[in-house]
Amino acid sequence: MESIFDHDRHPIIISGPCSAESEEQLYDTAKELIGSCSISAFRAGIWKPRTRPNSFEGRGAIALPWMQRIKEEFKVPITVEVANAQHVEHALKHDVDILWIGARTTVNPFSVQEIADALKGTKVPVMIKNPMFPDLSLWIGAIERIYQAGTYKIAAIHRGFTAHKDAPFRNIPKWEIPIELQRLFPDLDIICDPSHIAGNRQLIKSVSQFALDLSFRGLMIESHIHPETALSDAKQQVVPSDLKTILASLKHKRSPLRNGELLMIEQLRSSIDDIDMQLIDIIYERLQLIKEVGRIKSKSDLPVLQLKRWKKILETRTAIGAEKGLSTEFVKDLLELIHKESVRVQIEDESIYT
Repeated sequence: MESIFDHDRHPIIISGPCSAESEEQLYDTAKELIGSCSISAFRAGIWKPRTRPNSFEGRGAIALPWMQRIKEEFKVPITVEVANAQHVEHALKHDVDILWIGARTTVNPFSVQEIADALKGTKVPVMIKNPMFPDLSLWIGAIERIYQAGTYKIAAIHRGFTAHKDAPFRNIPKWEIPIELQRLFPDLDIICDPSHIAGNRQLIKSVSQFALDLSFRGLMIESHIHPETALSDAKQQVVPSDLKTILASLKHKRSPLRNGELLMIEQLRSSIDDIDMQLIDIIYERLQLIKEVGRIKSKSDLPVLQLKRWKKILETRTAIGAEKGLSTEFVKDLLELIHKESVRVQIEDESIYT
């Protein structure tokens, strides 16, 4: 895969309003935004997929000439969301430089394939947001469909996953999923959308910094000239001047490490590798003991699952972990994985002797 943005500037910044509401709103936002911030592309939602009818669903194709005007006057690439082949056709007729596929579309392979078919023979770059739910295979599938259509300039956008109402973020980040995507596709640029993860403009800075600390290539942040009157996602949009302040405060950890630091890191990693091998050996030895326990249970006609013992393990081990500064959730998850494997080997081993 190839990078959508040829320049080496870090981070890539894509910004603009959640929705193109009027030509005046779009132009005024772009004028102030481009005048105060160095952005790589200007974004706006033209078609807005909404959960319920009678909500603001965007201005549609009528807003594309407004985007064209911004591209021509401010000499900046423009990007819009597309959800079907007709959207692709309209966008390309109006010289849209980059398309993006939204989370609601990524969940549907039929819709993604329709967009992929419409893209065949074109070279327009495409950004693909993660699906609404934490399903890495769906995200990868969407990327592969676009790639197989002949589009090689692709980026992924991490915008988080649908959260419960009491969650601190609008969308749960689940950073481990984009990290795994980066491991599988090391040449793929991943851009974070802190606006949709946060759902609140006060949290955008912290989410942005965390993404940069994870070496994300860039950020997509929503900016509106008057966010308090925005027709969609008002709480998560920032005025251009606030975006400038946020960007200036972010730390870009891109400078190469000094030789001494590299040596120290390698030494520490070597020690970590040794501990990992010890962990694997310890888990192996534990499972051998578990198998022996299972054989005794089988001969004595005892059930594999001993709830009283399992509850005691959870209580005592999580308490010990907490004393050592480990999170209870982490220790509990680790113990549950080990317990699941312990039950499995006992059941399999029992079947051999019965």
